[in-house]
Amino acid sequence: MLYRETGQFKSSYAEDIAIFPLYQDRVAIKLLLLATFLLIPFLAKFQIWPLSTDYLLRAILIPFLVLSLAAIGVNVLVGYCGQVSLGSGAFMAIGAYCAYKFGTGIHLPAFWSEAGISIPPISPLLAILLGGAMSAVAGILFGIPSLRIKGLYLAVATLAAQFFFDWVFLRVKWFTNYTPSGSVNAPTLSLFGYELSTSVDRYCLCLASVTLGAFCVKNLVRGNIGRQWMAIRDMDIAAELMGIRPYYAKLSAFAVSSFVIGISGALWGFAHLGSWEPLAFSIDRSLQLLFMVIIGGMGSIAGSFLGAGFILILPILLETVPSQFGLPVSTEVIAHLQSITFGGLICLLLIKEPRGFARLIALFRQKIRLWPFPH
Repeated sequence: MLYRETGQFKSSYAEDIAIFPLYQDRVAIKLLLLATFLLIPFLAKFQIWPLSTDYLLRAILIPFLVLSLAAIGVNVLVGYCGQVSLGSGAFMAIGAYCAYKFGTGIHLPAFWSEAGISIPPISPLLAILLGGAMSAVAGILFGIPSLRIKGLYLAVATLAAQFFFDWVFLRVKWFTNYTPSGSVNAPTLSLFGYELSTSVDRYCLCLASVTLGAFCVKNLVRGNIGRQWMAIRDMDIAAELMGIRPYYAKLSAFAVSSFVIGISGALWGFAHLGSWEPLAFSIDRSLQLLFMVIIGGMGSIAGSFLGAGFILILPILLETVPSQFGLPVSTEVIAHLQSITFGGLICLLLIKEPRGFARLIALFRQKIRLWPFPH
């Protein structure tokens, strides 16, 4: 009886189109934001259970936030615009490596000068934004084939982008500042002179980025451009007959998606890994992000968080739960169980509920709003 909309009247257009129209939803999201922005840093600062160590922040919360942001970017392209992409890991790599180059300084050879062109290092946070911008440019370039092809053929084209940039960052030593090992070390994160060196600081940076990114994407998909994306997704020919320009709609989806994914890639390298090599953004990362969107829910911002949480928590549960019951399970068996669980769940959701966990939760909320009445 607590989840009701009786007596909640809308007296303006702003209230009618609010992201959270129900009072209970607004209270819940405010409590969630207070807990994530204030309670978790407070517990971690004073090392109070369950944040008495850095493990929960480093191994779970920070990866969850960064992968959620990446899943939101994939959802823009796959869920809202209907353009299949298997190159998300490549765009994460572009954001990470370009942010690394901007953060450590760029030197470009020039034929008219022996000294070349040198750009001094810039602030790491500004470098992360520029890394996202470079990823958006690459997304637009590789999104041009979407004007002629779609479906499986477009997936193969984005897969080509994945393999191409894997080769570029592995073979072109300029991107790694000519390090012999091929791995890079991210510069120290700082904000207005304050170094973000602790896990709490990096968690707050990732949380602020994810909150801002989710809010901006949510408003984009509720606006004019988002309706164009969904019209292209549902039936591109009918959308074109209605006056929607496929060229603009598809390329804008590729640009926004790649920008968000590039930001997440830079955060993955700077805030989570600290040092990385090209294998950190391989085809496995692209498939992982796609699985997050399918399991969590295509065309849903909340589904991106649900999918990221499920794929991140499931391996930990498969590793810890059997040991709690005294069952010896090897690492190979756990890896196979992960693959079986992911594959079986994706098949089940595609058959029973193609819109993922987010749709199941939405149906549950509709039921409890009307309970105990059947309809």
